[in-house]
Amino acid sequence: MNNILEVEHLCKSFPSFELQDISFAVPEGSIMGFIGENGAGKTTTIKLIFNLLKKEKGTINLFGKDSEDNSLKYEIGTVLSEGFFPDTMEAAEIALVMQQIYPNFDRAEYNTYCDRFQLPMKKQIKEFSTGMKMKCRLAAALVHYPRLLILDEPTAGLDPVVRNEILDIFLEYIQNETRSIFFSTHITEDIEKIADYVTFIHQGKLIFSRQKDELMSDYGILKCSKNGLPNDCLGNVLFKRENQFGAEYLLHDRHACTASDQVLIEPAALDEIMLFYAKGETI
Repeated sequence: MNNILEVEHLCKSFPSFELQDISFAVPEGSIMGFIGENGAGKTTTIKLIFNLLKKEKGTINLFGKDSEDNSLKYEIGTVLSEGFFPDTMEAAEIALVMQQIYPNFDRAEYNTYCDRFQLPMKKQIKEFSTGMKMKCRLAAALVHYPRLLILDEPTAGLDPVVRNEILDIFLEYIQNETRSIFFSTHITEDIEKIADYVTFIHQGKLIFSRQKDELMSDYGILKCSKNGLPNDCLGNVLFKRENQFGAEYLLHDRHACTASDQVLIEPAALDEIMLFYAKGETI
């Protein structure tokens, strides 16, 4: 399987933050979710991929070429949470601009998406709802047929109905198995629904980059009394949290521990894994 995006040992320092040795790969025909708390370094990583920031160490390859190759921009679609179209533009005007940037921009397909999303062509973007603005950005990004779609918080602030509609569009997009999606989000439910791979960074450091199904199968939460952790589980615990009812432990392999009347072991959701890394204690 070929990798569309490869990031190896990526580093970038700021006065109050450091992105340290980040490595991951996005295979062709897959969706990778990129997660981490606010300030973890997700947007910094995306800016480095786009060469909007200068990396200090490491390599970034797109389609087997160095990311600084300017010809690669036509193979990438971008949707950012803050948007890059002026609020006074109309949907029809966006098409005119994008046609000048991308030689293979498909105006007919753009109009089809606008009809599907019920976007008025002669209405200024500032009059669009949050969901309509995101759909407009997505339509503009998709119709020059990029091989890689890079998204920064594409479903943030959207209601569940619009979120599901956009996730369906992502799944349609990768039916062509030469395409891939890399998207950052703090809405882990979206990743659990559609992602093939998950990359998690915390405080500028890589925690894991793994297949989602393996990850969801392996990680677990053990619940017991405060002093009830079985000895044979000690080497399997990543973090613990205590509360008035007992203790919870994040396990990196829940199948290696045995449940009992005093010990409950459950699968760990992605948001729970993130919470343990952010708020948990080591033992």
